[in-house]
Amino acid sequence: MEGDDKPSPQICTVVAIDHTNFSYRVCSVCEKTLPDNASATAATSSSSFSLCKYCNFNNAFNHGPSTSKRLFRILMSIASDTKVFVVVMFDRAARVLFGCSADEFFDFAKLHPFSAETAAKVLEGEMLRVTLSKPKNGNAQHQRVVSVVPLRSGFRPAIETLRELYGVRSVS
Repeated sequence: MEGDDKPSPQICTVVAIDHTNFSYRVCSVCEKTLPDNASATAATSSSSFSLCKYCNFNNAFNHGPSTSKRLFRILMSIASDTKVFVVVMFDRAARVLFGCSADEFFDFAKLHPFSAETAAKVLEGEMLRVTLSKPKNGNAQHQRVVSVVPLRSGFRPAIETLRELYGVRSVS
């Protein structure tokens, strides 16, 4: 992976997941990143109204203000056969491991405060086949997980395990 820009597949094990900041807010229309005001987020729902200046200006004649949504951004350490390194996993790949949207996980975590930490522990040690790519942004520090496939035949997404642990029935 060091010398080329092509995505490279790796077999690895999850060593640790940073559970302190697993998502970020974006405009639900254009998906531009929005500021994550901790006080506003704690007081309102994850899909609360948030002003995306671009969409609200361009959609002034449409439905009103755009809403926000959350997307996963997971920082995790993985170990290959030769080294341990930190990667970042965004929404599409993270949904495979978590089994839900970032909004659903955020809402679950509001009701069950230690669920983010528990999810990190549940996923620790999982064997995965990941495809890694170098970041397109020159300022980014970590390789990105483009795709992920759990290798354990009995793999269950983290949200399923959390619902079982907390005694919450699935809403389907």
